[in-house]
Amino acid sequence: MRSIFVLSFLLAGAASTTAAVQPAANPCFSTGAGTTIDLRIDACTTVIQSGALPPDSLAVAYQNRGTGYLNKGDFDRAIQDYDQAIRLVPNYANAFNSRGVAYQAKGENERALQDYDQAIGFDPDDANALNGRCWLQGVRGELQAALADCNESLRLRPNSSNTLDSRAFVYIRLGRWDEAIADADAALRANATNAYALFERGFARRRQGDLAGGDADIAASRAIDPKAEMEFARFGVR
Repeated sequence: MRSIFVLSFLLAGAASTTAAVQPAANPCFSTGAGTTIDLRIDACTTVIQSGALPPDSLAVAYQNRGTGYLNKGDFDRAIQDYDQAIRLVPNYANAFNSRGVAYQAKGENERALQDYDQAIGFDPDDANALNGRCWLQGVRGELQAALADCNESLRLRPNSSNTLDSRAFVYIRLGRWDEAIADADAALRANATNAYALFERGFARRRQGDLAGGDADIAASRAIDPKAEMEFARFGVR
């Protein structure tokens, strides 16, 4: 499924944020208890407007505020912040990946793929971007390329529920029902509320003739997040 919305608090090779900002205690740069999305956005806005950050640390602040907006569903503002992060640090792989997630959420899949390509070009070990590209290549029917990306993402991060359900989707499109079910099972062991994996397992079970088991999984998927079934329907998986 879609790439995980992940906050980034590190920028490889970047200088440390200035001592005055105290990144370890600042909600823009940390995930301490009680740090809400709105608190992080406000904190990042404050440090962005302070003029106290060097360019690399300012890029992290834009990245983290953008991901706050992303998690609130404000994709356009998220993209604006990722644009700023990339302007400041043109090889910022995580910002490219995050912008790809935002474009994908808007349904602009070609733009998303371009950003995933950029992210992977700058950081071949970016498991999130590999997962995102796997999913979109699966949507496009580029199934062998999708499978290669999912396999590499899982080599880097073996127990990712999201990547396991992305590969299950690819296996479904390849008609490889046993492998789809195995990946959906693994995705659900990592995250029992993964509605995408439940739907995929239900779909594959029905294709194997297990109508009762398949229907139970699909019903459970609908109860958690009905959008999963609707998204698969757009790709002809119904």
